[in-house]
Amino acid sequence: MPLPDHEMLEALSSARILTSMITPAVLISACGTLIFSTSARLARVFDRVHLLKGEVEAVLEGKLSFPDERMAMLKEQTRKQKTRAWLIQKSMAALYTATVLFVASSLAIALNVAYGSAETAWLPSGLALLGGLFLLAASVLLLYESRYNLRFIDRHIDFIAFLEDSYKKGKKVGDTAAKKMD
Repeated sequence: MPLPDHEMLEALSSARILTSMITPAVLISACGTLIFSTSARLARVFDRVHLLKGEVEAVLEGKLSFPDERMAMLKEQTRKQKTRAWLIQKSMAALYTATVLFVASSLAIALNVAYGSAETAWLPSGLALLGGLFLLAASVLLLYESRYNLRFIDRHIDFIAFLEDSYKKGKKVGDTAAKKMD
């Protein structure tokens, strides 16, 4: 049932539309912040993959010690970065989808206040809830990615410890051989 002209004008000029649109705007802002930080995460993955490529090239050129161990570690690290990139990309897609749904919800609120009826009142809430689900999915993916990244860091630290131990053992063997020659 359409509103009479004077009621429609009142509805359109009402602050009710703007106040109703505030909640989706806050969620849109939250999505924007998460998209920005998630993009930075993806850039760090790219940088790390570039460094791993350089390490692989150095091993292949014979410039680094423990080539077999390094290649095994680099292969594992590259696989982990590929998984991280996939998780981050999926979370970014979910964040963009949530943003679209929150914008649509905000617009649906305005249209519903101006032209809507009781039959269409559910639409803005439904869009916002769906946006919330995508925001939740993105957050879960980012949480998993951060835990997955911890495995990457732990493996890197373990390899550094391996190199340190190998250096200490090699130095002790070299010291003993030098003492025998004296």
